[in-house]
Amino acid sequence: MDAMAPEEYASQSKLLQEFTNVPSIDSASILKTNDEDRSRAMFSISQPDLLANTNRKYVLYSHITTRAGTGTTSPDFQWSPFPTETTGVSATVPSPSGSKLLVVRNGERGCPTKLEIVCQSHVEKEIHVAGSVHGPLYTDEWFHGVSWNQEETLVAYVAEAPATPRPAFNRSGYTREEGCSEGDCSAWKGQGVWEEDWGETYSKKGRPSLFVLDIPRGEVVAAKGVPTSLSVGQVVWAPESPGGRHKYLVFVGWSERNGFFQNTARKLGIKYCSNRPCALYAAPCPIQGPEPPGNPPATTSDGKSGSGGAVARNLTPGFSSALFPRFSRDGRLLVFLSSKQAVDSGAHNATDSLHVINWPSDWKMDEQLDVTQVVPVVMCPEDDDGGCFPGLYCSSVLPDPWLSDGRTVILTSSWRSAEVILSVDVLSGKVARITPEDSCYSWRALALDGTNVLAGNCSCKLAFQNL
Repeated sequence: MDAMAPEEYASQSKLLQEFTNVPSIDSASILKTNDEDRSRAMFSISQPDLLANTNRKYVLYSHITTRAGTGTTSPDFQWSPFPTETTGVSATVPSPSGSKLLVVRNGERGCPTKLEIVCQSHVEKEIHVAGSVHGPLYTDEWFHGVSWNQEETLVAYVAEAPATPRPAFNRSGYTREEGCSEGDCSAWKGQGVWEEDWGETYSKKGRPSLFVLDIPRGEVVAAKGVPTSLSVGQVVWAPESPGGRHKYLVFVGWSERNGFFQNTARKLGIKYCSNRPCALYAAPCPIQGPEPPGNPPATTSDGKSGSGGAVARNLTPGFSSALFPRFSRDGRLLVFLSSKQAVDSGAHNATDSLHVINWPSDWKMDEQLDVTQVVPVVMCPEDDDGGCFPGLYCSSVLPDPWLSDGRTVILTSSWRSAEVILSVDVLSGKVARITPEDSCYSWRALALDGTNVLAGNCSCKLAFQNL
């Protein structure tokens, strides 16, 4: 062994330890308060545990105060003394008002999934979802989707579809008995119907499917009308129709076919590829409220009554890709990204485009909506000095990317070799870079608070800047 090797190992080990001591910010949420100048932020952070080969997950809170009338826009952060470790928690999603928190605890194989509704001082309700209803919830960057409705009585989410029953056999051959167990020496179970998964980190995971939690009843219902050929993700609630008689879910559906350039019906993996064909769909919520007294039954535009048995509607039939649907707070606009350039060309990643749909308040399932392009695909920037907009390269979109003006969305996008934060006026199509142009850091938008952007930069410390 080289005489310098032990010193080199010790030096590199110390450097690795210093890096792993710096936590990463996974997400953030702004919790409203009664004080206009004060907000509360909840940060989900993680830190590598080298010995256990896992990530420790924590929740950290901070009070954010803006000093009105002081002539400065810099906020004051008052951090909680210590983070709280969230052992066994797969996801936490606050409600729109910030008064409730959904805590997801995915069970191990064969164990039920636990959904907890937490109020400010106690656990309001705990629902155990059996594996016969669905498997663990998806918490990844593609299929993940958890969305509260505005009344905070329903939660839509994406979870693994229940496994198909496996055929059982005994000495006499096939049996219909339900009591056959794996440990029964006189019987055995077959493999059942083979179902293709998305490979890579999705190996052996069930098909991503859509479910709705009815909090008052403590029940979980599967969405109806969604073809089994679709893998569902990124679900959001559409604005309710007048009177609350219609409830719709908008989501992304990935086809099992992989587009023209691959010319195959196989699922070729999706973890590191944004070039998988997908579209936006709308489906009726499986839990509909009662009809208001004196009102006629809800009908579609062709006069047919009700939404029972309705098939999910493709909202973007002319697009080979549609991702990250986000409704404006007034419900009038629906924006989404498209990776059509990557899907049609076969590139693993390519410049995106941004589109908007004007959503009518009385929309019906059989009504096709017009799509307007906001930011086009940029094939080549106008100059080579790095100061010209290179196009959109977005790997994710905030759950609520809208500023308080109702027309501006905030996006994190790649700009040459760094990540920057952009503002996009969806009515005019104007794109502006709001992070410092002379910054050598990569920036990421974490949450929005009115006209303020809570952002983090990539450095060897926790750092936030209000822009």
